[in-house]
Amino acid sequence: MSGVTLKSHFDVAVIGAGPAGLAAATSAARLGLATILFDEQATPGGQIYRAITESAVKNRATLGPEYWDGETLVRDFASSGATYAPGATVWSVAKSREIGVSIGGVAQLVRAEHIILATGALERPFPISGWTLPGVMTAGAAQILLKSSGLVADGRVVLAGCGPLLWLLAAQYLKAGKTIDAILDTTPRVNWRRALLHLPPFLASRYLAKGLRLMLDVRRAVRVIGNVTSLRAEGDGKLARIVFTRGAAGEESLPADLLLLHQGVAPNVNLANAIGCAHDWDDVQLCWSPRLDEWFASSIEGVSIAGDGAGIAGAEAAAQRGRIAALGAALRLRRIDAAQAAQQVAGPRFELDAASRGRRFLDLLYRPAPQFRVPTAATIVCRCEEVTAAQIVDAVKLGCTGPNQLKSFLRCGMGPCQGRLCGLTVTELIAATRGVRPEAVGYYRLRPPVKPITLAELAAMPKSDADVTAVVRG
Repeated sequence: MSGVTLKSHFDVAVIGAGPAGLAAATSAARLGLATILFDEQATPGGQIYRAITESAVKNRATLGPEYWDGETLVRDFASSGATYAPGATVWSVAKSREIGVSIGGVAQLVRAEHIILATGALERPFPISGWTLPGVMTAGAAQILLKSSGLVADGRVVLAGCGPLLWLLAAQYLKAGKTIDAILDTTPRVNWRRALLHLPPFLASRYLAKGLRLMLDVRRAVRVIGNVTSLRAEGDGKLARIVFTRGAAGEESLPADLLLLHQGVAPNVNLANAIGCAHDWDDVQLCWSPRLDEWFASSIEGVSIAGDGAGIAGAEAAAQRGRIAALGAALRLRRIDAAQAAQQVAGPRFELDAASRGRRFLDLLYRPAPQFRVPTAATIVCRCEEVTAAQIVDAVKLGCTGPNQLKSFLRCGMGPCQGRLCGLTVTELIAATRGVRPEAVGYYRLRPPVKPITLAELAAMPKSDADVTAVVRG
């Protein structure tokens, strides 16, 4: 696909090839819509099903049956007739639905009548003292190495944080033959009281049996230290030990060569934000979620958002959201009528409800503690620009009211990640300092390009006669 010039126009363009993107592109193509799927990776699967067509993990039990469910999605997509564009970095989407994409170092513009964003989720920032030390990484990064290359870490490994992915990775590491020295569980005890109100739906959900079995297997093999209320990584040039506190007890220390951090995931909103899609603060999932209708259409005409980018719900729900978004696109483009849409959407909606059952219990149970979301003092918040929490607090005291002003004060959020690693932390830290809610602070105002692109790529883009005339006359 490298260097190939795509058609300039499609009925539907899907961005992201995880469960939502694969399902959306497959459904749209089968409805007779000329469909393209842009995938930043070399093979389909997204983060959930990463490298599923060429995984280096030969023992299928290591990653579990839920991972291999992705094979069906990939197989269905391959036979759908949709165009597949791997290695494609989408760096711009205009309200006119013109997409800026780079493939193999060649930038080009593609237009679509309808766009479905399936950009998935990002791991929530976990800004503790020492989190930038070599030897500290996220659980998601460790899982990527396992899925794509079959690699597990050497030495003494400690997992810390909360959320289903932490337990899943622990189980996968154990099945891969790796010993885990400890799990530091930061789940606040107060969360149980809030979550228990939503226990009945969870008891009837698909999560219960799988989750209990997985956690019991891990607890039999790993030392689990609960009620961790403070945490920091220490070492001279690289990680050497983890210092933590349990409740009101004194500090304890664990030697470690690798610390894997995780405290949940949040929607990847950067591209949707740059387009101008309206977002609202979700006080349960502690993140920005797009404002969507029943077909997952956003506030921008012709742009839908499916999967975890529409709010965290998991892989099964993501695929159903993709199918619903594709039906909504077909309805908007008048390829099906309202009666056909209503008939065809009944199945996906039923499956979506089933896959989402019990989600509120998990969201409340694994809601990260404030001290692990809002750091203090010298803890680095913006890794790209090495901006600390103390610097941000000082800027707020000088009159900085939100993340966009903070860019002028400290360049916070202006590095290569464009706020992906600090955005939520910055919003909550400013809100806490000002004594207001996060929605009063807002998020970074993002503009294209939302991903790095070279000036050479921009300069080499094909130019129409109108483009040339505009420059000459100017």
